[in-house]
Amino acid sequence: MFTAKHGAKPAKSGEQELAVRLRCDVESEFVGPSGPVLEKWAVDVLRAVADRMEKGGFEDGFTDVKGESGKLVGEIYVDYSEGDLG
Repeated sequence: MFTAKHGAKPAKSGEQELAVRLRCDVESEFVGPSGPVLEKWAVDVLRAVADRMEKGGFEDGFTDVKGESGKLVGEIYVDYSEGDLG
């Protein structure tokens, strides 16, 4: 896991300051009775993912994402890295 996350200051490489970068991809699929129901389920899952990410709950790599019922609905990919500020 990349350690410089959650508000850490950019690292320095020689004289060059490095930026902390985060790539976060969420993919999910829902099947249900109507559009409004599916939208609510999607929003609930995305809120749960956001809450977990805010607490540092994801390591680098892929993690399954489950709905409130515990059913697998997708996955999240998280990658912390460093790079040029430019």
